[in-house]
Amino acid sequence: MKLTVSFYDTLRILSLSMISFTLMSCEFKRPPLPVMGYEFDDTSCGDGIDNDNDGLVDCADTGCLEKSTLCGVTIPLNPVYEEESNFELCLDGIDNDDDGNYDCGDRKCQQISELCCGREFTNERCSDGIDNDDNGFTDCEDFGCSQGVFVTVCLNREDTQELCVDGFDNDRDGQIDGEDDECIPFVMSTDTEIDQGDENTLERCQDGVDNDNNRYVDCADFGCTMSDNQAILDYCASIAETTYDKCSDGVDNDGDGDMDCGDSNCSESTDPMIKSYCEDKIEKTLIQCSDGIDNDDNGYKDCGDYSCSKSENQEVKAYCDARLEVTKETCSDGIDNDENGHTDCGDYSCSRSTDIEVQTYCENLLESTFERCSDGLDNDGNGYTDCADYSCRRATDLNVRQACQESIGDADQANALCDDTLDNDGDGFIDCDDWDCSYNPLVTICEGPGVCE
Repeated sequence: MKLTVSFYDTLRILSLSMISFTLMSCEFKRPPLPVMGYEFDDTSCGDGIDNDNDGLVDCADTGCLEKSTLCGVTIPLNPVYEEESNFELCLDGIDNDDDGNYDCGDRKCQQISELCCGREFTNERCSDGIDNDDNGFTDCEDFGCSQGVFVTVCLNREDTQELCVDGFDNDRDGQIDGEDDECIPFVMSTDTEIDQGDENTLERCQDGVDNDNNRYVDCADFGCTMSDNQAILDYCASIAETTYDKCSDGVDNDGDGDMDCGDSNCSESTDPMIKSYCEDKIEKTLIQCSDGIDNDDNGYKDCGDYSCSKSENQEVKAYCDARLEVTKETCSDGIDNDENGHTDCGDYSCSRSTDIEVQTYCENLLESTFERCSDGLDNDGNGYTDCADYSCRRATDLNVRQACQESIGDADQANALCDDTLDNDGDGFIDCDDWDCSYNPLVTICEGPGVCE
Protein backbone atom coordinates (compact mmCIF):
# COMPACT_ATOMS: atom_id res chain seq x y z
CA MET A 1 0.00 0.00 0.00
CA LYS A 2 1.38 3.37 -0.95
CA LEU A 3 1.64 5.93 1.86
CA THR A 4 0.62 9.41 0.79
CA VAL A 5 1.69 12.48 2.81
CA SER A 6 -0.25 15.62 2.08
CA PHE A 7 1.32 19.06 1.68
CA TYR A 8 -0.21 20.20 4.97
CA ASP A 9 1.09 17.14 6.79
CA THR A 10 4.56 17.96 5.49
CA LEU A 11 4.32 21.51 6.81
CA ARG A 12 3.12 20.21 10.17
CA ILE A 13 6.07 17.80 10.46
CA LEU A 14 8.54 20.55 9.53
CA SER A 15 7.01 22.94 12.08
CA LEU A 16 7.25 20.36 14.87
CA SER A 17 10.88 19.68 13.93
CA MET A 18 11.77 23.39 14.06
CA ILE A 19 10.08 23.81 17.43
CA SER A 20 11.98 20.81 18.78
CA PHE A 21 15.28 22.22 17.45
CA THR A 22 14.53 25.65 18.91
CA LEU A 23 13.79 24.19 22.34
CA MET A 24 17.03 22.19 22.22
CA SER A 25 19.07 25.24 21.16
CA CYS A 26 17.53 27.38 23.94
CA GLU A 27 18.43 24.89 26.64
CA PHE A 28 20.10 26.70 29.58
CA LYS A 29 23.79 26.05 29.97
CA ARG A 30 25.52 27.30 33.08
CA PRO A 31 28.57 29.40 32.09
CA PRO A 32 31.93 28.05 33.30
CA LEU A 33 32.85 31.44 34.83
CA PRO A 34 30.84 34.32 36.38
CA VAL A 35 29.20 36.70 33.94
CA MET A 36 31.53 39.62 33.28
CA GLY A 37 30.33 42.94 34.70
CA TYR A 38 29.60 41.89 38.27
CA GLU A 39 31.92 41.13 41.17
CA PHE A 40 30.06 40.66 44.42
CA ASP A 41 29.27 36.96 44.94
CA ASP A 42 31.46 34.20 46.36
CA THR A 43 32.18 32.72 42.94
CA SER A 44 33.30 35.93 41.24
CA CYS A 45 35.12 37.09 44.38
CA GLY A 46 37.31 34.02 44.49
CA ASP A 47 38.19 33.34 40.87
CA GLY A 48 41.22 35.63 40.54
CA ILE A 49 39.51 37.55 37.71
CA ASP A 50 38.60 41.24 37.53
CA ASN A 51 35.03 40.41 36.52
CA ASP A 52 33.70 43.98 36.49
CA ASN A 53 36.82 45.38 34.82
CA ASP A 54 37.38 48.11 37.41
CA GLY A 55 41.02 47.26 38.06
CA LEU A 56 40.25 45.59 41.41
CA VAL A 57 40.33 41.80 41.75
CA ASP A 58 38.34 39.69 44.22
CA CYS A 59 38.65 40.94 47.82
CA ALA A 60 40.40 44.13 46.68
CA ASP A 61 37.04 45.08 45.11
CA THR A 62 34.61 46.93 47.38
CA GLY A 63 31.76 44.93 45.84
CA CYS A 64 33.32 41.78 47.29
CA LEU A 65 34.10 43.38 50.63
CA GLU A 66 30.47 44.40 51.00
CA LYS A 67 28.64 41.33 49.73
CA SER A 68 30.87 38.27 49.55
CA THR A 69 31.34 35.91 52.48
CA LEU A 70 34.93 35.32 51.38
CA CYS A 71 36.14 38.80 52.26
CA GLY A 72 36.32 40.76 55.46
CA VAL A 73 38.14 40.91 58.75
CA THR A 74 39.18 37.66 60.46
CA ILE A 75 38.88 37.47 64.24
CA PRO A 76 41.40 34.97 65.69
CA LEU A 77 40.43 32.81 68.66
CA ASN A 78 43.41 34.13 70.62
CA PRO A 79 44.06 37.73 69.50
CA VAL A 80 47.59 39.07 69.98
CA TYR A 81 48.14 42.83 69.84
CA GLU A 82 50.74 43.66 67.19
CA GLU A 83 51.68 46.87 65.43
CA GLU A 84 50.02 46.64 61.99
CA SER A 85 52.87 48.07 59.98
CA ASN A 86 54.63 45.32 58.05
CA PHE A 87 53.98 43.41 54.85
CA GLU A 88 52.78 40.18 56.50
CA LEU A 89 50.45 41.74 59.08
CA CYS A 90 48.93 43.98 56.43
CA LEU A 91 47.81 40.97 54.38
CA ASP A 92 46.44 38.62 57.05
CA GLY A 93 42.86 39.98 57.23
CA ILE A 94 43.22 40.67 60.96
CA ASP A 95 42.92 43.96 62.84
CA ASN A 96 46.21 43.28 64.63
CA ASP A 97 46.45 46.58 66.50
CA ASP A 98 42.76 46.62 67.41
CA ASP A 99 42.16 50.15 66.11
CA GLY A 100 39.05 49.27 64.11
CA ASN A 101 40.91 49.13 60.78
CA TYR A 102 42.68 46.22 59.18
CA ASP A 103 45.10 45.65 56.32
CA CYS A 104 44.63 48.28 53.58
CA GLY A 105 42.03 50.03 55.71
CA ASP A 106 44.73 50.83 58.24
CA ARG A 107 46.72 54.02 57.68
CA LYS A 108 49.96 52.30 58.70
CA CYS A 109 49.46 49.70 55.98
CA GLN A 110 48.56 52.36 53.43
CA GLN A 111 52.03 53.81 53.91
CA ILE A 112 53.60 50.62 52.53
CA SER A 113 53.36 51.45 48.83
CA GLU A 114 54.20 47.91 47.71
CA LEU A 115 50.90 46.69 49.18
CA CYS A 116 49.13 48.70 46.44
CA CYS A 117 46.51 49.94 48.92
CA GLY A 118 46.44 53.19 47.00
CA ARG A 119 46.08 52.81 43.24
CA GLU A 120 46.25 56.44 42.14
CA PHE A 121 49.96 57.21 42.12
CA THR A 122 51.12 57.75 38.53
CA ASN A 123 50.53 60.51 36.00
CA GLU A 124 48.50 58.07 33.91
CA ARG A 125 46.18 57.00 36.72
CA CYS A 126 45.89 60.55 38.04
CA SER A 127 44.57 61.84 34.72
CA ASP A 128 42.34 58.99 33.46
CA GLY A 129 39.08 60.24 34.98
CA ILE A 130 38.70 56.98 36.92
CA ASP A 131 38.50 56.47 40.68
CA ASN A 132 41.07 53.65 40.47
CA ASP A 133 41.11 52.82 44.17
CA ASP A 134 37.33 53.21 44.52
CA ASN A 135 37.64 55.51 47.53
CA GLY A 136 35.29 58.21 46.25
CA PHE A 137 38.02 60.55 44.99
CA THR A 138 39.18 60.70 41.40
CA ASP A 139 42.53 61.81 39.97
CA CYS A 140 43.81 65.05 41.55
CA GLU A 141 40.97 65.03 44.11
CA ASP A 142 42.67 61.95 45.57
CA PHE A 143 45.52 62.57 48.03
CA GLY A 144 47.39 59.75 46.33
CA CYS A 145 47.62 62.01 43.28
CA SER A 146 47.68 65.49 44.78
CA GLN A 147 50.42 64.51 47.22
CA GLY A 148 52.09 61.83 45.10
CA VAL A 149 55.86 62.15 44.98
CA PHE A 150 56.05 61.14 41.31
CA VAL A 151 52.81 62.78 40.13
CA THR A 152 53.29 65.93 38.09
CA VAL A 153 49.86 66.30 36.46
CA CYS A 154 48.37 67.70 39.69
CA LEU A 155 49.58 71.27 39.92
CA ASN A 156 48.83 71.66 43.63
CA ARG A 157 48.49 75.40 43.35
CA GLU A 158 45.85 77.95 42.47
CA ASP A 159 47.49 80.48 40.20
CA THR A 160 46.02 80.16 36.71
CA GLN A 161 42.68 81.14 35.20
CA GLU A 162 41.72 77.50 34.74
CA LEU A 163 42.60 76.50 38.30
CA CYS A 164 40.75 79.49 39.69
CA VAL A 165 37.41 78.50 38.15
CA ASP A 166 37.48 74.70 38.45
CA GLY A 167 35.60 74.45 41.75
CA PHE A 168 38.48 72.70 43.56
CA ASP A 169 40.73 73.75 46.41
CA ASN A 170 43.82 72.88 44.38
CA ASP A 171 46.37 74.06 46.95
CA ARG A 172 44.36 72.61 49.84
CA ASP A 173 44.44 75.78 51.90
CA GLY A 174 40.72 75.70 52.65
CA GLN A 175 39.91 78.40 50.07
CA ILE A 176 38.36 77.64 46.69
CA ASP A 177 38.84 79.63 43.49
CA GLY A 178 37.79 83.27 44.02
CA GLU A 179 38.03 82.88 47.81
CA ASP A 180 41.75 82.21 47.48
CA ASP A 181 44.03 85.28 47.51
CA GLU A 182 46.24 83.59 44.92
CA CYS A 183 43.32 83.71 42.49
CA ILE A 184 42.65 87.45 42.73
CA PRO A 185 44.71 88.29 39.60
CA PHE A 186 43.15 85.43 37.67
CA VAL A 187 39.46 85.45 38.61
CA MET A 188 37.39 86.09 35.50
CA SER A 189 33.76 87.05 35.13
CA THR A 190 31.41 84.45 33.71
CA ASP A 191 31.30 86.53 30.52
CA THR A 192 34.99 86.05 29.86
CA GLU A 193 35.44 82.43 30.89
CA ILE A 194 36.72 80.00 28.30
CA ASP A 195 33.67 78.61 26.52
CA GLN A 196 33.79 75.35 24.63
CA GLY A 197 30.12 75.62 23.68
CA ASP A 198 26.79 75.21 25.43
CA GLU A 199 25.73 71.74 26.51
CA ASN A 200 22.81 71.68 24.10
CA THR A 201 23.46 68.70 21.82
CA LEU A 202 23.16 65.00 22.48
CA GLU A 203 26.88 64.61 21.83
CA ARG A 204 27.85 67.28 24.38
CA CYS A 205 25.40 65.90 26.92
CA GLN A 206 27.14 62.54 27.02
CA ASP A 207 30.82 63.34 26.39
CA GLY A 208 31.86 63.63 30.04
CA VAL A 209 33.12 67.21 29.47
CA ASP A 210 32.02 70.46 31.15
CA ASN A 211 31.67 72.15 27.75
CA ASP A 212 30.23 75.46 28.99
CA ASN A 213 32.65 75.64 31.93
CA ASN A 214 29.92 76.08 34.54
CA ARG A 215 31.17 73.21 36.71
CA TYR A 216 28.32 70.90 35.74
CA VAL A 217 28.85 68.01 33.35
CA ASP A 218 26.37 66.39 30.94
CA CYS A 219 23.07 65.48 32.63
CA ALA A 220 24.13 67.27 35.81
CA ASP A 221 23.82 70.48 33.74
CA PHE A 222 20.43 72.15 33.29
CA GLY A 223 21.41 72.75 29.67
CA CYS A 224 20.86 69.03 29.18
CA THR A 225 18.14 68.15 31.68
CA MET A 226 15.96 71.13 30.63
CA SER A 227 16.74 70.90 26.93
CA ASP A 228 14.12 71.33 24.20
CA ASN A 229 15.70 68.42 22.39
CA GLN A 230 13.65 65.29 23.16
CA ALA A 231 16.58 62.98 22.36
CA ILE A 232 18.63 64.69 25.09
CA LEU A 233 15.76 64.49 27.57
CA ASP A 234 15.27 60.80 26.78
CA TYR A 235 18.99 60.12 27.28
CA CYS A 236 19.13 61.93 30.63
CA ALA A 237 15.95 60.21 31.77
CA SER A 238 17.42 56.83 30.85
CA ILE A 239 20.43 57.27 33.16
CA ALA A 240 18.73 59.22 35.94
CA GLU A 241 18.77 57.64 39.38
CA THR A 242 15.00 57.78 39.81
CA THR A 243 13.98 54.14 40.13
CA TYR A 244 14.36 51.69 42.98
CA ASP A 245 16.68 49.51 40.90
CA LYS A 246 19.03 52.42 40.08
CA CYS A 247 18.93 53.69 43.65
CA SER A 248 20.13 50.37 45.02
CA ASP A 249 22.53 48.97 42.41
CA GLY A 250 25.79 50.42 43.72
CA VAL A 251 26.37 52.35 40.47
CA ASP A 252 26.58 56.09 39.77
CA ASN A 253 24.19 55.77 36.83
CA ASP A 254 23.92 59.47 35.96
CA GLY A 255 27.63 60.16 36.38
CA ASP A 256 27.17 63.09 38.77
CA GLY A 257 29.60 61.73 41.34
CA ASP A 258 26.91 60.52 43.72
CA MET A 259 25.63 56.97 44.00
CA ASP A 260 22.34 55.46 45.16
CA CYS A 261 21.13 57.08 48.40
CA GLY A 262 24.12 59.39 48.28
CA ASP A 263 22.42 60.99 45.26
CA SER A 264 19.72 63.55 46.06
CA ASN A 265 17.59 62.09 43.27
CA CYS A 266 17.27 58.99 45.44
CA SER A 267 17.50 60.40 48.97
CA GLU A 268 14.88 63.07 48.20
CA SER A 269 12.66 60.84 46.05
CA THR A 270 8.90 60.85 46.67
CA ASP A 271 8.63 57.24 45.53
CA PRO A 272 7.53 55.38 48.71
CA MET A 273 9.71 52.36 47.94
CA ILE A 274 12.86 54.44 47.29
CA LYS A 275 12.12 56.74 50.21
CA SER A 276 11.77 53.81 52.60
CA TYR A 277 14.94 52.18 51.28
CA CYS A 278 17.04 55.35 51.70
CA GLU A 279 15.58 56.23 55.10
CA ASP A 280 16.54 52.78 56.36
CA LYS A 281 20.12 53.38 55.19
CA ILE A 282 20.56 56.79 56.86
CA GLU A 283 23.20 56.64 59.57
CA LYS A 284 20.99 57.64 62.49
CA THR A 285 21.24 54.89 65.09
CA LEU A 286 24.11 54.12 67.43
CA ILE A 287 24.65 50.82 65.62
CA GLN A 288 24.78 52.49 62.19
CA CYS A 289 27.07 55.20 63.54
CA SER A 290 29.57 52.73 64.93
CA ASP A 291 29.63 49.84 62.44
CA GLY A 292 32.41 51.13 60.21
CA ILE A 293 30.12 51.09 57.15
CA ASP A 294 29.01 53.95 54.88
CA ASN A 295 25.40 52.85 55.16
CA ASP A 296 23.87 55.68 53.13
CA ASP A 297 26.50 55.64 50.34
CA ASN A 298 27.29 59.35 50.72
CA GLY A 299 31.03 58.90 51.06
CA TYR A 300 31.11 59.34 54.85
CA LYS A 301 30.78 56.72 57.55
CA ASP A 302 29.98 56.71 61.24
CA CYS A 303 31.06 59.89 63.06
CA GLY A 304 32.59 61.21 59.86
CA ASP A 305 29.01 61.59 58.62
CA TYR A 306 27.04 64.66 59.69
CA SER A 307 23.95 62.50 60.24
CA CYS A 308 25.89 60.94 63.13
CA SER A 309 28.15 63.75 64.36
CA LYS A 310 25.27 66.25 64.37
CA SER A 311 22.55 63.78 65.29
CA GLU A 312 19.62 64.85 67.46
CA ASN A 313 19.83 61.45 69.10
CA GLN A 314 21.68 62.25 72.32
CA GLU A 315 23.14 58.74 72.59
CA VAL A 316 24.63 59.01 69.08
CA LYS A 317 25.83 62.59 69.63
CA ALA A 318 27.52 61.65 72.91
CA TYR A 319 29.25 58.72 71.18
CA CYS A 320 30.58 60.97 68.39
CA ASP A 321 31.48 63.88 70.69
CA ALA A 322 33.65 61.51 72.70
CA ARG A 323 35.61 60.77 69.52
CA LEU A 324 36.22 64.33 68.36
CA GLU A 325 39.90 65.22 67.89
CA VAL A 326 39.81 68.57 69.65
CA THR A 327 41.99 68.16 72.75
CA LYS A 328 45.71 67.72 73.30
CA GLU A 329 45.01 64.13 74.37
CA THR A 330 43.00 63.13 71.29
CA CYS A 331 45.39 65.00 69.00
CA SER A 332 48.40 63.06 70.27
CA ASP A 333 47.18 59.52 70.93
CA GLY A 334 47.93 58.05 67.51
CA ILE A 335 44.28 57.13 66.97
CA ASP A 336 41.85 58.35 64.33
CA ASN A 337 39.26 59.09 67.00
CA ASP A 338 36.61 60.60 64.74
CA GLU A 339 37.13 57.94 62.05
CA ASN A 340 37.49 60.47 59.23
CA GLY A 341 40.67 58.92 57.84
CA HIS A 342 43.04 61.43 59.47
CA THR A 343 44.93 60.98 62.72
CA ASP A 344 46.12 63.54 65.27
CA CYS A 345 47.87 66.50 63.60
CA GLY A 346 47.07 65.00 60.22
CA ASP A 347 43.46 65.96 61.00
CA TYR A 348 42.35 69.55 60.35
CA SER A 349 40.48 69.59 63.67
CA CYS A 350 43.91 69.33 65.31
CA SER A 351 46.26 71.08 62.86
CA ARG A 352 43.89 74.06 62.54
CA SER A 353 42.68 74.05 66.13
CA THR A 354 42.16 77.35 67.93
CA ASP A 355 43.22 75.69 71.19
CA ILE A 356 46.68 77.13 71.93
CA GLU A 357 47.91 73.89 73.53
CA VAL A 358 46.86 71.81 70.50
CA GLN A 359 48.13 74.45 68.10
CA THR A 360 51.57 74.52 69.72
CA TYR A 361 51.79 70.73 69.82
CA CYS A 362 51.02 70.36 66.11
CA GLU A 363 53.28 73.21 65.05
CA ASN A 364 56.16 71.56 66.90
CA LEU A 365 55.57 68.37 64.90
CA LEU A 366 55.54 70.01 61.48
CA GLU A 367 58.06 68.55 59.03
CA SER A 368 59.74 71.78 58.03
CA THR A 369 63.33 71.59 59.22
CA PHE A 370 66.35 69.74 57.82
CA GLU A 371 66.29 67.34 60.75
CA ARG A 372 62.62 66.41 60.42
CA CYS A 373 62.68 66.32 56.64
CA SER A 374 65.46 63.75 56.58
CA ASP A 375 64.88 61.53 59.63
CA GLY A 376 62.69 58.94 57.90
CA LEU A 377 59.82 59.63 60.32
CA ASP A 378 56.27 60.84 59.71
CA ASN A 379 56.64 63.47 62.43
CA ASP A 380 53.25 65.14 62.00
CA GLY A 381 51.36 61.85 61.54
CA ASN A 382 49.71 62.85 58.26
CA GLY A 383 50.76 59.74 56.36
CA TYR A 384 53.67 61.36 54.49
CA THR A 385 57.33 61.17 55.43
CA ASP A 386 60.15 63.68 54.83
CA CYS A 387 60.15 65.04 51.27
CA ALA A 388 56.95 63.18 50.44
CA ASP A 389 55.28 65.66 52.82
CA TYR A 390 54.18 69.07 51.55
CA SER A 391 55.48 70.74 54.70
CA CYS A 392 59.00 69.75 53.57
CA ARG A 393 58.64 70.24 49.84
CA ARG A 394 56.97 73.62 50.42
CA ALA A 395 58.84 74.65 53.57
CA THR A 396 59.46 78.35 54.17
CA ASP A 397 63.13 77.47 54.50
CA LEU A 398 64.35 77.62 50.89
CA ASN A 399 67.29 75.35 51.68
CA VAL A 400 64.89 72.57 52.80
CA ARG A 401 62.80 72.98 49.65
CA GLN A 402 65.88 72.85 47.44
CA ALA A 403 67.17 69.72 49.19
CA CYS A 404 63.83 68.00 48.66
CA GLN A 405 63.74 68.96 45.01
CA GLU A 406 67.23 67.53 44.54
CA SER A 407 66.36 64.33 46.40
CA ILE A 408 63.51 63.46 44.04
CA GLY A 409 64.72 65.24 40.93
CA ASP A 410 68.21 63.87 40.31
CA ALA A 411 68.00 61.07 37.71
CA ASP A 412 71.59 59.89 38.22
CA GLN A 413 71.15 59.69 41.97
CA ALA A 414 67.80 57.90 41.61
CA ASN A 415 69.26 55.28 39.25
CA ALA A 416 72.26 54.76 41.52
CA LEU A 417 70.06 54.18 44.59
CA CYS A 418 67.93 51.72 42.63
CA ASP A 419 70.92 49.67 41.53
CA ASP A 420 72.97 49.33 44.71
CA THR A 421 71.37 46.06 46.00
CA LEU A 422 70.56 47.82 49.29
CA ASP A 423 67.24 48.40 51.04
CA ASN A 424 68.01 52.10 51.47
CA ASP A 425 64.66 53.07 52.98
CA GLY A 426 64.39 49.95 55.14
CA ASP A 427 60.91 48.97 53.93
CA GLY A 428 61.81 45.38 53.05
CA PHE A 429 62.08 45.94 49.30
CA ILE A 430 65.30 46.31 47.34
CA ASP A 431 65.96 48.32 44.17
CA CYS A 432 63.43 47.61 41.38
CA ASP A 433 61.25 45.58 43.75
CA ASP A 434 60.68 48.81 45.64
CA TRP A 435 57.75 51.02 44.59
CA ASP A 436 59.98 54.10 44.85
CA CYS A 437 62.14 52.72 42.04
CA SER A 438 59.62 50.91 39.86
CA TYR A 439 57.29 53.92 39.64
CA ASN A 440 59.80 56.75 39.63
CA PRO A 441 59.83 58.26 36.11
CA LEU A 442 63.44 59.34 36.69
CA VAL A 443 64.57 55.73 37.09
CA THR A 444 65.39 54.11 33.74
CA ILE A 445 67.04 50.88 34.89
CA CYS A 446 63.82 49.20 36.08
CA GLU A 447 62.03 47.33 33.32
CA GLY A 448 58.25 47.42 33.10
CA PRO A 449 55.68 48.42 35.72
CA GLY A 450 56.03 47.69 39.36
CA VAL A 451 54.14 45.45 41.73
CA CYS A 452 50.86 47.34 41.55
CA GLU A 453 50.25 46.73 37.85
